[in-house]
Amino acid sequence: MSVIELTIGGTRREVPAGTTGAEVFTDTPEAIAIRLNGVPADLHRELSDGDAVEPITLDEPEGLDILRHSAAHIVAQAVQELFPGTKLGIGPYIKDGFYFDFDTAEPFTPEDLKAIEKKAQQLIKSGQRFRRVVVSEEEARRRMADEPYKLELIHDRASTGDTGEAGVEVGAGELTVYENLDRRGEVVWQDLCRGPHLPDTKPIRGGFAVTRSSAAYWRGDQAKAALQRVYGTAWKSKEDLKAYQDRLAEAERRDHRRLGRELDLFSFPEEIGSGLSVWHPHGAIARGEMEQHARRRHIENGYSYVYTPHITKKDLFVTSNHLVTYADGIWPPITMDEERDAEGNVTKPGVDYYLKPMNCPMHILIYRERARSYRDLPLRLAENGTVYRNELSGALHGLTRVRGFTQDDAHLFVTREQLEEETAKVLEFVLSLLKDFGLSDFRLELSMRDEEKSKWIGEEEVWEVATEALRRVARATGLQLTEEPGEAAFYGPKIDLKVTDAIGRSWQLSTVQLDFNLPERFDLEYTDRDGSRKRPIMIHRALFGSIERFFAILLEHYAGAFPVWLAPVQVVGIPVAAEYAPHLHEVAERLRRHGVRVEVDDSDDRMQKKIRTHTKRKIPYQLIAGAEDQAAGAVSFRFRDGSQDNGVPVDEAVARILQAIEDKAQV
Repeated sequence: MSVIELTIGGTRREVPAGTTGAEVFTDTPEAIAIRLNGVPADLHRELSDGDAVEPITLDEPEGLDILRHSAAHIVAQAVQELFPGTKLGIGPYIKDGFYFDFDTAEPFTPEDLKAIEKKAQQLIKSGQRFRRVVVSEEEARRRMADEPYKLELIHDRASTGDTGEAGVEVGAGELTVYENLDRRGEVVWQDLCRGPHLPDTKPIRGGFAVTRSSAAYWRGDQAKAALQRVYGTAWKSKEDLKAYQDRLAEAERRDHRRLGRELDLFSFPEEIGSGLSVWHPHGAIARGEMEQHARRRHIENGYSYVYTPHITKKDLFVTSNHLVTYADGIWPPITMDEERDAEGNVTKPGVDYYLKPMNCPMHILIYRERARSYRDLPLRLAENGTVYRNELSGALHGLTRVRGFTQDDAHLFVTREQLEEETAKVLEFVLSLLKDFGLSDFRLELSMRDEEKSKWIGEEEVWEVATEALRRVARATGLQLTEEPGEAAFYGPKIDLKVTDAIGRSWQLSTVQLDFNLPERFDLEYTDRDGSRKRPIMIHRALFGSIERFFAILLEHYAGAFPVWLAPVQVVGIPVAAEYAPHLHEVAERLRRHGVRVEVDDSDDRMQKKIRTHTKRKIPYQLIAGAEDQAAGAVSFRFRDGSQDNGVPVDEAVARILQAIEDKAQV
């Protein structure tokens, strides 16, 4: 009997030729797949001499990805059984779930989704098995003869070797079909897919649900066929599914769009247009506090503020390369300055102007306006600059994805000798300022170039210098660091800072980008100590990302209950009866002299209704006063959680509130 040698969990071992992953891990019943030479594969894959193999379980992210991909196939089978004639798109796993796209006669209704989930549950309980079959292109076409979208993928793969977004279904290497087998071993459904998949449907029983549907386009292209997308989720257990559903419910409760309406903070009037917000007085107060605090901190750290226009001539973005790189995201041009004669004939063509998608080219022009010396560097220019992106309407989402937004932008011009020190200072400043807003759970991503030459501008050697500088700075923070090849900006590598919010969601906030290339494109120079002309290096830096998006993240992080210093109204006075209102007005006036945002509720509502009203408004402090408080020169504190502290002398109450604002406390 011939044998092969494997590395199993780091240990070398001989096994009979033809051994599968399932046979290697018979003592690991929780294994649902294997990691074959570092790549996920089916548990029943036959192993070869020299392979390294490890088990994959549902306790690992890769295990959950495989679970969800298999659940997507079951949903697709259910759809085609319930709605004959439906054609298959693609069906990958995604974060916390999966989706599958379908070409169907009618959009799915809520009742359809319930029926799809019920049918999928029946298929799961029937104990189907998944089987991987390697096929030729001819065999794949025969099997997928009734699936036009799959035939397109096969054709693209054959002609170019590139499946684009659909690579999640086909991929490179062997062409494979996955069959769903019933208990008798009969093929009951199949799909063109690279896998891997579960051995059978049993693990999906734990926690599975169909969640929603939406419109989609084939391969994400609006010019292609309109499809219906069904979303679902799958987890190791019912308990995990319930925890996920609870997180979704909490996220819905915290949705900044809902809170924006309830707390009267901002809106999106249809008369203005999609993705363009207006800020109401209370929202403007909180936003203003954010901006003013950040401005003070920037000035303390050596930044100078500038202002630039919202629109510029085309040539500026041609030079910067933004017009090419971000063509799809830039608003159409506005043609101006055209001249015509009396008959209306054009005598001088107009000039194309663009709404700016970025602030950096204008900051470069400020640098270039006069000669610079090494003594001027580092030059740190900051701006709260409004920019415009031509986002697709389907991508818009409250304040987190808009068409007009304000970047808290900064660009630093530094010498090569200053590069690493300044980058470290920027990252330290970013972390410090975000902590002022009550955020503390951070990790870093280093985005680098990859081997695709056409995507990047500048010399490879320069990129290597910049990337290594960022890597050293990131590691020095002690934060978790992951590296992402191919995710750099077109002009240089970058560090993205991710933050985890109060309910465990990860958000990308600040970005720090090194740029050796725009200074070259704009011919920027400075005079060095020896009189020679040298090229500065740019550091691009947005701390909040955008003020709108950061506000939305904070609003959801705090569920609308902002820390005292950010709260639009910090204190409200509630008299037990009308005769005690003057006492609270005196307290309010003292607080206003210290800059506290305070109201007194003189309405005719009963006291308990007033308390409920202002609790819903999430005001940090309610000061209640009755006969005893007035007689003692005191007030009673009522906090957002419903607790109270009675009979607090007015002097102490004022001092306590001022201290909470200074400490940026959450009460």
